[in-house]
Amino acid sequence: MINFPYKIILASASPRRQDFLKALEIPFEIRLKEVEEVFPPTLKREEITNFLAILKAEPFLKELKKDEILITSDTIVWLDNAALGKPKNYHEAFSMLKSLSGRMHEVITSICLTSNRKQVIKHDMTKVYFKELKEEEIKFYLESFKPYDKAGSYGIQEWIGLIAVTKIEGSYFNVMGLPTEKLYTSLEEFTAEG
Repeated sequence: MINFPYKIILASASPRRQDFLKALEIPFEIRLKEVEEVFPPTLKREEITNFLAILKAEPFLKELKKDEILITSDTIVWLDNAALGKPKNYHEAFSMLKSLSGRMHEVITSICLTSNRKQVIKHDMTKVYFKELKEEEIKFYLESFKPYDKAGSYGIQEWIGLIAVTKIEGSYFNVMGLPTEKLYTSLEEFTAEG
């Protein structure tokens, strides 16, 4: 286990992000605050995820102690010059997966590290290629896995990833919601700089 000289606070209810920190052997505490995830419509790609990751840190700024680092993050799927976030319902999820079928899309995640002295934002991007999906495959996935908590309406680690993904370029873990290598390296740099 690597001991960072800070207490790590994860501001995420995502079980995947929590599992990643556990797998990295980084001790952490979970703190959650409600944030309305709305961004200006003029933003594109990592501008969106950077904005939202920073926005999620704002409610914590006045309470961070000097030995604490807060981790906030946001992930989107980028397709046709638009962001696909979490679907609101079955119909929206079906439409998203239909639009991803047979095409390449980008998964963009931003990580924001915040202490009471500084803030650093980093992002990662992975290209994901899908085969053509049959309607019954989309329906089966949505009915069986209900991926309404996932950007782009899918989890690459689930059934749909096993049958649909033909190729990825970049970090697999980024597509799952957290670019672990970038997070680990960023924490090392953040704590080394003091």
